[in-house]
Amino acid sequence: MRKRWYRRVAGPLAAHVPGFREYLVGLGFAPESVRHRMSQFRAISGWLEAERVALSELTQAGLEEFATGRAARGRVVWVSKASIGLPLAYLRLVGLVAPAAAMCTRGAVEETLGSYHDYLLSERGLVGSTAATYVRVARRFLKAKVRHGRIERLSPADVTAFVVGECRASSAVSAKKTVTALGSLLRYLHVAGLAGPLAAAVPKVAGRRAGSLPQGLPAGQVARLLSGCDRLHEVGRRDYAILMLLARLGLRAGEVAALRLDDLDWRRGEMVVRGKGDRHERLPLPVDVGQAVATYLRGERRASQGCRAVFLRLSAPSGPLSSGGVGSVVARACRRAGLPCSGSHRLRHTAATQMLNNGAPLAEVAQVLRHRSLAVTATYAKVDRGSLAELAKPWPGGAA
Repeated sequence: MRKRWYRRVAGPLAAHVPGFREYLVGLGFAPESVRHRMSQFRAISGWLEAERVALSELTQAGLEEFATGRAARGRVVWVSKASIGLPLAYLRLVGLVAPAAAMCTRGAVEETLGSYHDYLLSERGLVGSTAATYVRVARRFLKAKVRHGRIERLSPADVTAFVVGECRASSAVSAKKTVTALGSLLRYLHVAGLAGPLAAAVPKVAGRRAGSLPQGLPAGQVARLLSGCDRLHEVGRRDYAILMLLARLGLRAGEVAALRLDDLDWRRGEMVVRGKGDRHERLPLPVDVGQAVATYLRGERRASQGCRAVFLRLSAPSGPLSSGGVGSVVARACRRAGLPCSGSHRLRHTAATQMLNNGAPLAEVAQVLRHRSLAVTATYAKVDRGSLAELAKPWPGGAA
C-alpha cells in the first residue's frame, strides 16, 4: 500500500487541513509543492499548540514570530517573513486572521494617510496603484514629523529637506514622481486644515520634457523578438500574444496585465483597454493580433476558478500576470533574440514611430495611444520631419 504523502496534523489547525490543501491545489501547485506547503502548515499548527496560542488570538505578528523562531533554532526553510504569505492568505480567507487593514495601528500618521488615500481615490480619481505610490511618499514624509502621537507643525524647510534627501541619488523621472506626490499631499493637508499652503514650497525638478528622441526598435529587431517565441508551448503562445499587443497596438504593460476575457469583442473585432485614470477605451483589434490572442486562449490555460484575466502566470500560485510580469516577458524575449534588454514601454514607442513612418496622421496615432494631449504624441514626430511639419505654424509676415 502506498504510503500516505502527509502526516497527521496536530494542533488547532487540524480541522483546516483539507481546506488548505484544496486552496493550494486551486492555485495550481504541483503535488510535490503541496506536500512541502502542508509540512509548513503542520509546523505552524504544532507551534500554536506548543505556545498555547488559541485560534482567536492568531495574528500576522504571531505567524512572523513562528518564522523567526525557526531561524533562531537553526532551521533553514520557512524562516523568512515572506514564507508565511500563503498560509496567512488562507487563514485570512477563512476568517482566522484579521485583514491587513484591520491590523494597522491607527496612530496620527495612519489616520491621516487613510483619509488621504480615500481622498485620492474618490476625489482625485486615481487608480489604486498610483494612490498607493502617493501614500508611500506621504508616509515617509510624515513619519519624521510625529511627536507624542501628533503631527508637528510643517514648514517650508521641512519640505525642502525631504525633497533633497529623497532625490539626492534619484533619476530625474523618479524625482519628478516624488515631488508630484509630495505636492499632492501638501495640497490635501491644506484643504483638510492640517497644514498651511506649502505646495508652492516643493522644489522643481530640472529637466526638459521630451528632450530626447523616442527609442523605438527597428522592424527587424521586433521580428526577432516575435520569432523567438516557441509557439508549440503554452509559454511561447502567451509571450507571442503579449509582444504583439505591445508592438502593434502600443499598449502599456499595465494595460496588457489588466486585459479581461470580457474586454475582447470577437464579433466586432474590438477590445476594451483599461488605461490610466481608470479610463476604458475601445480599440480595433487587428487580425494578426487577434489571431495571436485567440491561439493562446484556445490552448491549455491553468486558470483558477473565477479568474477572468487573459494573461496568466504559468507557475504557482496561478493567477493574473502582473505588469511586472509583462516586463519580464519582454526582457526574456530580448535575451532569446540576443538584443540588449529593453522595457515594455520601448515597444510602445516602436508602435508609434512605425505608424508615423507608414503615413498615419498624428491625431490617429494619438487616438491609438490614448494620449489626452496631441503635444505628447508630437514627441514621436521628432523622428519624422514630415509629421513634425504638421505642427509648425506659418512664420509671421510670410517667407522672406
